[in-house]
This record gives sequence, structure tokens and C-alpha cells, in this order.
Amino acid sequence: MAYRKEIEQVFKELDTSKNGLSSSDAASRLKADGYNELTEGKKTPLWKMFFENLADPLVIILIVAAVVQIFLGELVESIIILIVVILNAILGVTQSRKAESSLDSLKKLSAPNAKVIRDGKKVTIQVRELVAGDIVLLEAGDYVPADGRLIEAESLKVVEGMLTGESEPVLKHTERIEDEVVVGDRRNSVFSGATVVYGRGIMAVTATGMNTEVGKVATLLESAGTKQTPLQVKLDSFGKKLGLIIMIIAAIIFGVEVFRGYRAGGNLKDLIFSSFMFAIAVAVAAIPEALSSIVTIVLSVGTKEMAQKQAIIRKLPAVETLGSTSIICTDKTGTLTQNKMTVVDFFMYGVKKEQIDKDTTLESQDGAMNLSSTLCNDSEIAEGGVEIGDPTEVAFLRYAEKRGLDYKEIRDKYDRLNEIPFDSDRKLMSTVNSIGGNAIMFVKGAPDIVLQRSIKALNDGDEVPMTEEILNKYKQINEEFSDRALRVLAFSIKDVPDENFVPAIEDEVDLTFVGLMAMIDPPRKEVFGAVKEAISAGIKTIMITGDHKTTAAAIAKELGIMSKDDKALTGKELDALSEGELSEQLEHITVYARVSPENKIRIVKAWQEKGKVTAMTGDGVNDAPALKQANIGIGMGSGTDVAKDAAAMVLTDDNFATIVNAIEIGRTVYSNIKKSITYLLAGNLAAIIAIVFAVVINWENPFTTLQLLFINLINDSLPAIALAFEVAEPNTMNKPPRDINEGILQGGTSSVILIRGIIISIVVIIAQYLGNKTSPILGAAMAFSTITLSRIFQTLPARSDNISVFNIGVAKNKYVLGAIGICLLLYLIVLLPGLRAIFSIPNYFGVMEFAICILLALISTVLMELVKIFKK
Repeated sequence: MAYRKEIEQVFKELDTSKNGLSSSDAASRLKADGYNELTEGKKTPLWKMFFENLADPLVIILIVAAVVQIFLGELVESIIILIVVILNAILGVTQSRKAESSLDSLKKLSAPNAKVIRDGKKVTIQVRELVAGDIVLLEAGDYVPADGRLIEAESLKVVEGMLTGESEPVLKHTERIEDEVVVGDRRNSVFSGATVVYGRGIMAVTATGMNTEVGKVATLLESAGTKQTPLQVKLDSFGKKLGLIIMIIAAIIFGVEVFRGYRAGGNLKDLIFSSFMFAIAVAVAAIPEALSSIVTIVLSVGTKEMAQKQAIIRKLPAVETLGSTSIICTDKTGTLTQNKMTVVDFFMYGVKKEQIDKDTTLESQDGAMNLSSTLCNDSEIAEGGVEIGDPTEVAFLRYAEKRGLDYKEIRDKYDRLNEIPFDSDRKLMSTVNSIGGNAIMFVKGAPDIVLQRSIKALNDGDEVPMTEEILNKYKQINEEFSDRALRVLAFSIKDVPDENFVPAIEDEVDLTFVGLMAMIDPPRKEVFGAVKEAISAGIKTIMITGDHKTTAAAIAKELGIMSKDDKALTGKELDALSEGELSEQLEHITVYARVSPENKIRIVKAWQEKGKVTAMTGDGVNDAPALKQANIGIGMGSGTDVAKDAAAMVLTDDNFATIVNAIEIGRTVYSNIKKSITYLLAGNLAAIIAIVFAVVINWENPFTTLQLLFINLINDSLPAIALAFEVAEPNTMNKPPRDINEGILQGGTSSVILIRGIIISIVVIIAQYLGNKTSPILGAAMAFSTITLSRIFQTLPARSDNISVFNIGVAKNKYVLGAIGICLLLYLIVLLPGLRAIFSIPNYFGVMEFAICILLALISTVLMELVKIFKK
């Protein structure tokens, strides 16, 4: 580890020096180590991805049935089925290809060129040609082109949020670090993809390409598995079982039809052909081939609603996965908090807070504080509110603005004459400004350092000796601020000889202490309610952050994420736990601080091994592998392209509350999918029961092949799609997440399907019985009309399994009313002269018969509503 070694030792191991490599040495290293770029694994061919999407059991059955029907002359239905299957496969390929774009975004992080020392001269080369041992020059505005050990650092500040998750610039140095530390604490090193925002530096390249920290992330990204959503898993299992059952039923019906016809003296060849065609029609009628399309449509409706609430869905199944989420692993900065350092408290000895005014002179202690915080400050706020500089210093300017002070006016009035920049060793920054003809030195820094160097203090504006009483009071207040996880800075002043005075580090003594300012990145107000709502919905929130443990734990406690029995761990403490120890303690760890990308994946996997559907938020490159590993990765709109590409959902407002809103929509979407499935299977079950009943008691088949296809066409599309637009039912977020092992037909769904299927089949059988009194043809026509109308009207009770349609509001879902109207119109068209014969409806099927069918269909609808009342 280069960060744990002295510079000379690093030079020796890299076989380089301050003068850099020779061109020939660099060329040989490039040949041996390869280019400084990220590589990726071999992509799956498009044709293979396409056929993998056709491997679903239901899809295979549909394709076989469609091909057979083409040979039998039934072209229209077959072509429709094949088009739907192909479109779904193409959609699946498109989504999979989008998911593979993460590494492309990682590659874009590198700058095209780098300034290096080669052959003892400064030259510019392509970043991809960098090798270990190269000496690279860094300035403000540069991207760091590779990983390296710093050999010079002049006030060098680097933003490493893409790796650490924290947006605050890191002040770098060149000293050796003795202990083993995480990436975020390696202050003597810089990493590929980071941005230099201040100062300058020189680094010796220690790693390139896939050996960099970003390269390690890319490796993790490729190894992280893509998770099937709970719905996908359940539909796969359900499809296999349903397909097998339908094939068995179709085979039995085929055998019975052939046997019965042959005994009646029919031609065996004709019987086999007609019976096979009817069995296929039964199979097609029983298989809800529109199911995959309807699921896609329902998910799309949810996607649109989420987009309106600042959540952009990149992968459709994520909508449903959100609804089953039981763990949210969330970042702190910007998601739970405002990502804006804000002054929230201060203390000046002898000054009451209500006495504070807008003084900008040294006549008062308040004035001294105002001047110190705005003049000893390198940040600024540009046009349009763009913040430039250290977030901590920007916080002081925002605080000044909040109190009605114009910091630019203050700076224009009191010129800066000289300065000593901040560095991490001194933990101080000093400026010398002209104040009313006098030269004053303003000093800002860590409270313990500034107090140690102060021999005087301001007491309600008066300069007095720094007594034990005053010193202890400031130490007490500083501890209280620290216990609240506030970042505290101290301010002091000092008279200096004249305006030509050039301060040195040795002059930062004998100061007059002014006071303390405390700040924090405050929680978003809406997050408090969102965390409570998540708890009531049985969802546990876990904070995973690159911030310090104390700060993270304080925010977690304030938000209600962390209770008294919970604890916080650092990444180092997590590494010390075995898998068994982590599993045992997992449910009581709600905060993880200073974590690595490997830590994040381990946390997600640990929850998944407990059977929990886990969501993970992130915005940096370091988050991408965990985003991919999670059941649902949630990227931040302000984050890196790498994180967004690896995520299934992106929050445009970076807000935790948006996740909770999206979960409610996800639960509603899943509920609506189950409503559509229940509607489809109940109708299909009714048809199967009516057919089997007719076969058993030796009636004519209740439906012709064309009638079955017509029922399938109108009843399996618009009504099921209309159910996608149902709004959330009451108490949606007062229920625990559904069990990940719960089958698609569990949770009362199978009983609803069975009851509705039986109710519809009973009225269909009654209709056929009444029609058979006149003729078998009329019986079949009345059975066809009754099942068609019953399934159309079934859309109303299908809007909820437990709540009456009258309580929901009959007219609340206009799409349902529209679907009912269109389906009724299509049915009435079948009754027109000319079409009757095609659909085997005799001319003597008149108003009376139609009225009976309508009445039976309405009775079935009322019975379905009555079942809800009895269930309660």
C-alpha cells in the first residue's frame, strides 16, 4: 500500500523519480501492463438474448399453439399471438442492453489528456498511455487520470465523491499514513476519476486501468448479479405449473372428444382434426397470453405515475420490486439530508443570542464574528446562486445572507492584504485585512487549536484575559455541539503592526478569541414523515454513508432510523465481523460509516440471504456494484452516470421521501397486477369448468373454437388493462411487505379466482341448460353470450378483492367504464345479421334469450360483490 510508505520508498518500488520515466521505459511498461483504461467482459449476442426471452414456458406453449393454428387455417389469432410474443422479446433485449451501459459511463470518467514528466520534461500525453511510475502534474480543474501517491501537495483539495459518496473536498498532504485506512481517509493519495478543485500537486502513478480503485469497482460491477424481481420469479413458476395443467386438460378433452365422436359413428380422421383444433382452442382460451403484455402495461402506468413524483424508472420490473421492498439501504448526504452545510448554532461568551444584530465593525463581538466568518473565507456565491468553494465556508456566507448581510459589500469595504492558507497540519487559516486604517488578522480553525493559541477573549465586546472560566465554558459548549454531531469552527482576531505586515505561521499566537460557529448538513424536513411511514409499512431503513460514525449516528437518531437498541459500525469494524457474526447482529445495525464498495455489497447480500427484498441508493461510482447487486438500485439524479446506469430507478430530487412514495405506488402496481391476473384466470377457469361439465354430462360443447377465440380476444385485453389504473386502496402503507416466497396466487388470490370462476361457470351452465331446451345450438349460443357478458361485468368487482365497488366509486375508474362499453359494443356487433352465422348464433336467439343472458351475468356480478361482504 503506497499510502503507508515514505515517498522515497514509493519511488524505489516504482523504479522512478521526480524526473519521471524515460520514453523507452514508459513504452515497455505500457506493453507489459496494457493501456490505462477499463475493460469489460464479452457481451451476450443480441440473437441469444432474443431467444432467451422466448424461453418462458407459457410463451413456448403459445408459439406451438399459434403455429398449429396457422396450419389449421386460423391465421388472425395466430399472427396476433406471435406479434405480442416477439414484441415482448424485443423489449426484454432492449432493457438488458441498457443495463450493460454502466461500464461505458465508467470509461467516461477519465480525462483525455494528462500532464506528465517524461525524460525530465513536462509533456502532455493521452491518459490511456499512462503507466505506473509516471509523474503527473495536477491543478485545479483537472481530473485525476490514475491512482497515485502524492509527492507534492500545495493546498490541494480533491472531490472524491464518485468513490466515497461525500461531496466535501478533501485536503491532501504528502505524509506517510501508518494505519490501514479506507479510501476516503487516504489523504496522501489521489484516485482516478476524482476532481481537483483547489491548489496543485504532483503524484507518482501507482495503479492504472483495472488496477485502480475505479477499476476494482468495474470488476465488482461485472461480478454483481442481476436479480430477478419477485414477480418475475413467481410468474416463471406460475407459468410452468399453469402450462402443464392446461396441456393435461386439453389432452383429456381431446381424448374424450375423439372417443365420444368415434362411438357415435364419426369419421376418425375428421374427429382427430376437429377435436385437436378444439383442444388447441381450449388451451389458447385457458392460457392468459395477454398476461405478459398486461403486466408490462400495468408497470408502465406505474412508471408514469412515479415520474410525476420525481422517480424515473429505468427498468420496468423495478416498479413491482419497490412494492415488495422491506429494506432500504440509503446514503445520508443529499438523500436524508439537504447536502448543504448550514450554520445552526453559535456561541460567544457574554453575548445573548437575542442581542445579535447586523454590525460589521469591530465595535461589537457580533461584528467581530461577522467579519471573521466572511473575510477569513475563500468561497463565494456566483450568479444564479452557484456556490464556489468549500461547503463549510459557503455555509458562513449563506448564514450572513440569512441575517441580511452582504458579504461582497463587506469584502469590498475591508480589503484582504495577505493570508496564510488553511492546511490540515495547522488546522488553521488566517487573513490580514484593512479595518478602518488598521491591519487586523482574522484566524479561523479547529476550536481546540484556536483556544490553545488565544490569550484573550471578547466578553460582550470587551477584550479580557482568557480565564479558566471562559476557557472551560468554550470547551463545554464545543463538546455539546460535538455531541449533536455539529461541525464546529472557532474564530479569533489579532492586531498586527501595519498594512505591510506579512503573516507567518509563527504569528498565529496570542490571539483574542471571538466565538464558535456550529453547522451541519441538516435532515430534509419531509424525511422525518417518510421514515415514520416506512416503519408503519414494515420497512427498515439502513444508513450507509462515507461520513464519520458519530455524525451519521446522530442524524440517524434524529430521523428515527436508529433506536436505543441499534448500533453503528464503521467499514473497518464490519470487516472484522465474520459472516456468522454479521448475520447475528445484522438486524440491530442501522448505521454503517466510512464504508468501501465491498462493504456495501456485503451488507446488501447479508439482507438478501435473510430473504429480504433490498433497495440500495447511491450516487457515486463506489455505489454502482451495490446498486446492481440490490434487488432494486436507486440512483440519484445529481449523481454520476455510472450510478444511474447501474440503477433501476433514478430520483430526480435525490430525496428519501420520494423512495417511500415510490414504494406506495409499487405496492399499488403489484396489487393491480394481481387484480388483472385474478380477472383473467377467473374468466378462463369458468370457461374450462363449463367445457368439462358439458363433456362429463354429454352435452354439446358450450363454445365453438371461434367463440373461444373471440372471448379470449375481447375479455383478456381491455378490461384487464383498465384495472391497471386503479388508485391505491386505503391502508396500503399500513401493511408489512409481502413475503418474498409468497406465490402469485397466495394471499387469498387463488380463493378469489376459484369463487369467481365457479360463480361465472354456474350461470353459464344454467344458460346452456335453458337454451338446450330449445336446441343444442341455442344452448351453446346462450352459454357463449353469458360468459362473454359475465366476464365483461366481472371487471367491476375485480377492482378490489375486499372493498365493494360502491365504496370505491363505480365511476371513479373511467378506464374500466370505457373498457366495459367497448367490450359490450364488440359483443353486440357479433349479433348483427351476417355475423351470427359465423359465430354459430341462430336467428331465433332473440330479445328474451339476450335478456336471460344479461340477467344471469348481472346475477354473477352481484354474487361476487356479496362474497366480499361475507368475507368481512
